Amino acid sequence: QVQLVESGGGLVQAGGSLRLSCAASGSIFRINAMGWYRQAPGKQRELVGVSKNYAGTNYADSVKGRFTISRDNAKNTIDLQMNSLKPEDTAVYYCYANVRSDYTANYWGQGTQVTVSS
Repeated sequence: QVQLVESGGGLVQAGGSLRLSCAASGSIFRINAMGWYRQAPGKQRELVGVSKNYAGTNYADSVKGRFTISRDNAKNTIDLQMNSLKPEDTAVYYCYANVRSDYTANYWGQGTQVTVSS
């Protein structure tokens, strides 16, 4: 079994910054991809950005130039640095990982709330 534990999040004014962190632990042979998704009230979960092995990092158009993903493969961690935050960035942010252990599966963190006030 694999666990993803997130930290960070909170309340910030528009234009401010926040940093989210996520650590994966458990039965991990290899992490194929790690990233972040978010879900705003009444909306579907959407991709924020994902880092794939040998394929770089992709971001949603809505966060390009403002958000940066940093991944540490040795520590099985991923951070999301969020700058120039907007009220529309308000959502629950979920850490995601595609992990190979005895089999390959997708895993999710518990989610952390980010609220941006105008």
